[in-house]
Amino acid sequence: MITKSINKLFEIHIEEFEVWDKRPYKNNFFEIVYVEKGKGTQCINQHEFSFQEGNVFLLPPLDCHSFKIDEASRFYFIRFTDHYFLNKDALTDYHVWFDKIAYILANYNKAPGDIIETERERDFIINNIKTIYQEHLVADSFSQSIMTGALASILNILARSIEKRYVDQANDIDNRFGEIVRYVNTNILDKAKIRVPVLADKFGISKLYFSEYFKKQAGLSLADYILKSKLKIVETKVLHTDLSVKEIAFQLNFTDSSHLARSFKKTYGMTIKEFKNSGQMCCA
Repeated sequence: MITKSINKLFEIHIEEFEVWDKRPYKNNFFEIVYVEKGKGTQCINQHEFSFQEGNVFLLPPLDCHSFKIDEASRFYFIRFTDHYFLNKDALTDYHVWFDKIAYILANYNKAPGDIIETERERDFIINNIKTIYQEHLVADSFSQSIMTGALASILNILARSIEKRYVDQANDIDNRFGEIVRYVNTNILDKAKIRVPVLADKFGISKLYFSEYFKKQAGLSLADYILKSKLKIVETKVLHTDLSVKEIAFQLNFTDSSHLARSFKKTYGMTIKEFKNSGQMCCA
């Protein structure tokens, strides 16, 4: 298995293939893939799905992927490390945007396919990808800021698409529950906003009944749901950042690193270190 690296914080390339003769590989960077033309099959972590012209994919670090080309294909690849938004020239706050990325990855189906909800959003993303490519070629004093803003816009659309899919799944159970899930996920780090009395008042449910209602819809208690959601973000930060367990515990409002470590092992049956060291199976 090959692990690909990039030498810069950010790269964009256009590549064309009639045959994919590369071995399956993992990245140590994020990759946004736009299929400008062609069709075939993409494999991510042993799951296969078709791709075609107009598809857009987000490939997180450490996911294993490869392509099978059925028809000559032309791809735009945008590749950036998790430290891209630390760039002093960037106008975007790194911590805000990595938390956005963490939310994306925490809720990202590991056999995702194309996740864009509407053609309007698809056109917006494609135009921004092409803008990034043109600014990369221009490379004047304004280009870096323009590219950073365009990439941030793309991530926003991806986040909204993933959130909508997640909320729609909850709405299949109960329309009101979908909005509760959205609110809890959005405010997952603000304890005051996701207390039972606050949620009950906001969504017009009896305070005495809210806990029972939430458990009936979610299949687990509010406290367990919040813990599960936070641990999914822990997964992302463990795999895709150099943050210590102590720093992650502080960011996600665990009492301390020991509290986080115990919660993680109880839920996953392994230590955080074991989880980080465990590799994913690669496509054949």
